Parts: sequence; structure tokens; C-alpha cells
Amino acid sequence: MPYMLLIVEPTDQRRPRTEAEGRALYARMQGFGQSLQERGLLLASESLQSQDGAARVQSRGGQARVVDGPFAEAKEMVGGFFLLSCGTRDEAIAIATECPAAEWCTVEVRAVAPCYE
Repeated sequence: MPYMLLIVEPTDQRRPRTEAEGRALYARMQGFGQSLQERGLLLASESLQSQDGAARVQSRGGQARVVDGPFAEAKEMVGGFFLLSCGTRDEAIAIATECPAAEWCTVEVRAVAPCYE
């Protein structure tokens, strides 16, 4: 069953990092992804830019509304994800505990399923 590990981080967490610190953390995450791939668990992974350049889109009554980031009301953002092929929720949680990002943010484990389930 597919599970997604969402990397949920405070919106202001990246700003105080130097480029060298950011690159070192990114390298750790890439190493984690490589180990998942070698174990045959990784379906996809990506890191996301901060929400400063993001946009939120809503459509109500046939009218589209676009709000450009950063989003003042947001305290957290999704910083990236790992999409896994795991046998169980417990396996996905065990893998999440190995994720380096769990040291500086939250790793949310979610099963991939239709929205009606």
C-alpha cells in the first residue's frame, strides 16, 4: 500500500540557515531517499521551495481566486515528501522514524487512498 511521508516544517525555519547548513541537511535527506530506493520502498520524493513563491487557488461559484504566498496565516508548510510502497502503516511509521527531517520538523505519515475512504 502506498504511504506518503509529508515533511511539515515551520514556515520560518529555513531563513536562519546558511547555504552550507541547508546543503548539509539536503544531502542527509537525499541519502535517506537513496537508502529507501535501495530497499525497494521509494516510489517518488521531492523537496519543495518555501511558500514565498507559492499560490493558493480556490474556485467558488465559478469564480477563481488566487492568493500569492507567503501566507500570513500559515505557521507550517509542506517542505517535501517521500512516497513509499509499504506493507503496513506500522512499517511506514518505522520508516518515518528513520527520516532525518524528524530531527528538525514533523514527518506526517498518510496512507494514499481515494477521498471517499
